[in-house]
Amino acid sequence: MIRYLSQIGKYFLMLKEVFNKPTKWSMMKQLIMKEIDDLVIGSLGIVAFISFFVGGVVAIQTALNLTNPLIPKYLIGFATRQSVILEFAPTFISIIMAGKVGSFITSSIGTMRVTEQIDALEVMGVNSLNYLVFPKIVAMMLYPFVIGLSMFLGILGGWIAGVYGGFATSTEFQTGLQVEFIPFHITYAFIKTVCFAFLLATIPSFHGYFMKGGALEVGKASTTSFVWTSVAIILVNYILTQLLLSK
Repeated sequence: MIRYLSQIGKYFLMLKEVFNKPTKWSMMKQLIMKEIDDLVIGSLGIVAFISFFVGGVVAIQTALNLTNPLIPKYLIGFATRQSVILEFAPTFISIIMAGKVGSFITSSIGTMRVTEQIDALEVMGVNSLNYLVFPKIVAMMLYPFVIGLSMFLGILGGWIAGVYGGFATSTEFQTGLQVEFIPFHITYAFIKTVCFAFLLATIPSFHGYFMKGGALEVGKASTTSFVWTSVAIILVNYILTQLLLSK
């Protein structure tokens, strides 16, 4: 327990250092653009693929469970919308990204630690935490765009699966998308997304920056960072849901 508390304290001290002694903007701008390309744009393909087909699966499973003929077909669209917007897009995709983006961040920073590149930055008087972690935080602030795309493709996949699978008409599905729609649910999803983006950028960076050992330990640090990022996302998801949606 003491070890876990020590690690949490070390994490918050790292966050403090990230925002101290900033790197020159001319250099930081290049770093941010590179991180946007690696972390955000590089993730669009896998997010689009998963979102489209999971949205279709949600629609099909909902349709197959509506065995009572008295239950209206528009509930297929309603269930797809609620599932995708509230949980699947912001939370499920973030856990997948903890594996893809988190492992990439941990391994890249961990490799720099192993090869003593971080020590070289410190010797040159550069704040290595600001240099390495801050661009990732800024880049991940575009993560809500990825989740917005995930929401759209998830619902589109549900519509295609529902309509072309013969489970509902296009009108019925669209009615389900509109019925009892609460605009705050979109706001809630994006609030969660911003929090998850910060966790995705900082927790893997922490595990990469403070790792010790050689190449084998880089792999272990990547696995550990995925586990703890996923745990943090689930805990923050529970807390934000309790705060924002409970009455």
